[in-house]
Amino acid sequence: MLAPMSSLVWVELDGAAPDHNLRELRRGLKRGTRVCAVVKANAYGHGVREIARLVPSADWFAVNSLEEGIELRALGEQRRTLVLGHVPLARLGEAVAQGLDLTLYNMESLAALEGLTAGSEAPMPIRVHLKVETGTGRQGVLPEDVGAFVARLEQVKGAELAGVSTHFANVEDTLNHGYAQRQLGVFSRVLEDLARDRRRPPLVHTASTAAGILLPATHFAMIRAGIGLYGLWPSRETFLSSVMGRRSVPQLRPVLSWKTRIVQIKTLPEGSYVGYGCTYRTTRRTRLGVLPVGYADGYDRGLGNTAHVLVRGRRAPVIGRICMNLTMVDLSDIPQAALEDEVVLLGRDGEESITAENLAEWAGTINYEIVTRISPLLERRVIGETTPDPRRP
Repeated sequence: MLAPMSSLVWVELDGAAPDHNLRELRRGLKRGTRVCAVVKANAYGHGVREIARLVPSADWFAVNSLEEGIELRALGEQRRTLVLGHVPLARLGEAVAQGLDLTLYNMESLAALEGLTAGSEAPMPIRVHLKVETGTGRQGVLPEDVGAFVARLEQVKGAELAGVSTHFANVEDTLNHGYAQRQLGVFSRVLEDLARDRRRPPLVHTASTAAGILLPATHFAMIRAGIGLYGLWPSRETFLSSVMGRRSVPQLRPVLSWKTRIVQIKTLPEGSYVGYGCTYRTTRRTRLGVLPVGYADGYDRGLGNTAHVLVRGRRAPVIGRICMNLTMVDLSDIPQAALEDEVVLLGRDGEESITAENLAEWAGTINYEIVTRISPLLERRVIGETTPDPRRP
């Protein structure tokens, strides 16, 4: 009799891995440095509902949008949460009411906040983090405009400059961190100006996972742990730089596995075409397996005729184009494979494994995109539980 199942495609999460990874990242920090768990984009595809409860040692959370911040609050999460992206002017009041910290860089946002508090005897506290543009060419106030921005912020009743931040453009993808050092120099001069004017806030933060591992000078009061939280290295270069720098190399454990099941097996004669566009033609009598997963689930279309999956601990090539909801694999060399057998798309089966980096290389992208694009509609199953942090109630 076949075992009962609830899903044909699902994600498994190692329940102990997220907090393990945060503790590993924390090992390289000076005592007292906070760690912010970045859970934007559905926790990098892992599932924010699940990940939020699996990181008891995280001091803060960071999200991209107001909606993500509201979702955390709805889950009962009351730890300080920083919104990294733009909050629509008309919805700034919601963000303040939810007790979210705001990353700001537009004068228009300050004007909108002032409108919220005008005439209020005791306005709700508004915690603002100034983002400084130091060379990434994205969000941020130009260094020469920081003084005017802070002066304008000080006119907003109830508002406080709670933090100041920046983001590095070229830490992950290089062994030469000269550009990041130049950015850090720009940022440090801004901090000096703020300190001279007695405006430097208590919380200074610049470091992502890569900077947190490689550049101690970027740690300041807090690091923002994104990809490393999920047990993935930002890049090969980051790992190599860590090893070459003779610093403590964090032992990261991938959190996520991605699985499906075989929904049909059939034998095709030699010379048969498989999939749309007839991009694959069998060169032998082929035992074909059909999987109920496709690009609608986040399994990249570029994986067709390139990737492998794991069936009963062995590799099976993906053949033909990836469809919206289906993928075909060659089971000819795995005669034991049977209907509804478990298939590993990403993860380990016995001695074999398929990593996010493998999938990224096959699809011509990066590991961030592989996991982040996994459909939020898929079931997330937590396997095992993390050990509660004794510092937290």
